Amino acid sequence: MNTVLNPFEAGPAAAFALFATRLGGVMLVAPVYSARSVPLAVRTALVVLITAALAPALVGQTAPPVTPVTLGSELLVGFAIGFGAAVFVGAAEVAGDVLALQGGLSGAATLDPLTGVQSPALADFLKMIVVTLLLVGGGHILMLEALTDSVSVLPPGQSVAAAAGLLSMARMGSALFVIGIQIAAPVMAAVFVGNVAMGVLARTAPQIQVFMLAYPMQIVIGIMVLMLSLPLLGVTMAGWNEHYRTTVVGLFDAFGGR
Repeated sequence: MNTVLNPFEAGPAAAFALFATRLGGVMLVAPVYSARSVPLAVRTALVVLITAALAPALVGQTAPPVTPVTLGSELLVGFAIGFGAAVFVGAAEVAGDVLALQGGLSGAATLDPLTGVQSPALADFLKMIVVTLLLVGGGHILMLEALTDSVSVLPPGQSVAAAAGLLSMARMGSALFVIGIQIAAPVMAAVFVGNVAMGVLARTAPQIQVFMLAYPMQIVIGIMVLMLSLPLLGVTMAGWNEHYRTTVVGLFDAFGGR
């Protein structure tokens, strides 16, 4: 009787399939790669093409049979690689949300072209700046390099410490809000000082209609200080590559149980 062999039962073909799954995890969350504006068919084709381009990294690699468990592990590792890059972009979005609330522009919402979700205009503005700086700095290539390096540290099909990896990702999520507040801190401080000044003026000169001036002044102060502090965002993103490498190494150690 003729038997049909499963090409992903074990060996190099299984390693290729698992590596493609890991890349798919990156595509789910990584900046630019996960953009909703890119059709699903195009992203699927990119997974195949990038996997083929990075195939030399799989030379000599073999993997156990492809099972739902191994597929889930590879998807989780890829998701972690993409999430490490998405933290800075998410931090910029958090900063934009805070600034929109503090500066009185929370009602000005636009449709985010990357996620297809409506969000404050300032959040979209800062997010697009960070994504542009990421692309200029070669961040999209750095993510693929991290994916390639993961093959030697976490070979496809190897069991991973999922609990430790998820805990490490949760800690990164908390850092997202810290970085976001740091980005928004100059504008928040300026708006706070402006509000205090308006309050003092209201007490010392009650005849002045301070509340009619407070809202437009709040917007003007917020926008002006944001414009002056944008170079600080560039300085922060200048060290993104090294920070991402350190983050990825920490994730690999966590998933490897080290």
